[in-house]
Amino acid sequence: MSTIAVVGLQWGDEGKGKIIDLLAKDVHAVVRSCGGHNAGHTVIAEGKEYHFHLIPSGILYPQTKCYIGGGTVIDPKSLIAELEMLKQHGISVKNRLFISPYAHVIFFYHQRLDQLKEQTGMPIGTTGRGIGPCYVDAAAREGIRVGEWVDPEVFKKRLLNVLAEKNRVLQLLYEVDPLDYEVLLEEYSAYAERLKEFVVPFEDALDQSIQKGDKVLFEGAQGALLDVTFGTYPFVTSSSTLTAGLAKGVGIGPNRIHRILGVVKAYTTRVGNGPFPTEFSNQELSHFSSHKEAREFGTSTGRKRRMGWLDVPLLKQAIRLNGVDALALTKLDILDTQDFIKICVGYKGLENVPIYHEHWKEIEPIYETLPGWKESTKMMKKLEEFPKNARIFVDRIQHLLNRPIELLSFGPEREKTLFL
Repeated sequence: MSTIAVVGLQWGDEGKGKIIDLLAKDVHAVVRSCGGHNAGHTVIAEGKEYHFHLIPSGILYPQTKCYIGGGTVIDPKSLIAELEMLKQHGISVKNRLFISPYAHVIFFYHQRLDQLKEQTGMPIGTTGRGIGPCYVDAAAREGIRVGEWVDPEVFKKRLLNVLAEKNRVLQLLYEVDPLDYEVLLEEYSAYAERLKEFVVPFEDALDQSIQKGDKVLFEGAQGALLDVTFGTYPFVTSSSTLTAGLAKGVGIGPNRIHRILGVVKAYTTRVGNGPFPTEFSNQELSHFSSHKEAREFGTSTGRKRRMGWLDVPLLKQAIRLNGVDALALTKLDILDTQDFIKICVGYKGLENVPIYHEHWKEIEPIYETLPGWKESTKMMKKLEEFPKNARIFVDRIQHLLNRPIELLSFGPEREKTLFL
């Protein structure tokens, strides 16, 4: 099997960045297919910490090519900042980073509209970075794609037409000042000049590479529970976060993805608003690792993540939606100090996960309680060295989810990983 997709099975922040980084050293290419710079991956390599939002984590390996697919939405300013960060670390991206001309560009007016809607409507808890409005434009056939943006003459005309409509919305609906065409044209033309060398229609070449057996890794963004269709709607992202979305977002057939690895955190977190059946009570939170100790701050926003126990019904749905073959269990070390660990194994009176937002409020989790191990797992080298209760916890998750755990992570560093 030459291709593998790594997908999150919760509300994002499962630790995909580290898993992708570990697997990327053995692949020809890493592909990011959907989402924007609202997603964040953190990788710690050789004592240095890297934060990625758009560029695939595989960029740290000099032999690995990285592709940003047509299903993504790109904030040029954020992408340039990532390139500068890599340059400061001495990492070259020349002839290794490729951006699809099919991707859509996030402009300042997208961010402005995103923030205004969050302030005046029903808040979703978005990052305010323009992701949703950009996808709205794409669906309404009003967006500006990367290929148009890097063509100066085409861009001038497209921006003039689009901005006229956006300014009407800003003035009439939100009663704020319009944006200046010349200012935006100058700013985003400069960004286009900086990034146009990376814009390549790579879809055919990538498909041929897969057909000849090159190893390719598909990098999922966010998590299954944030999927625009099957997530906890309306508290979701604006794109598909599922395996099928990865194939669509890069312009290849779904049968090109041969294996799917689902990433699960040993507990559950969520950023922003929305249902969270197993969220800790204040008392439970006071006995859990602190946000600082657990490293539970959003990579993109810096916001504290909401925390709670593992939720098996939601994970089972995520596994089905993604067609997951095996699991990677992350952040096991954060449970090292717990006297006991709860796992939600069902919801009282319900056989299935609710569909409608209103029904989530009525959920009452059914918990199974396991003993903690009160011992550090951070220095373990093989499974037999892990505390007995930690092994019981891992086995129980495998049994409940009916999928093998092939990788254990117990710290942010590369070496704090065990392949089973």
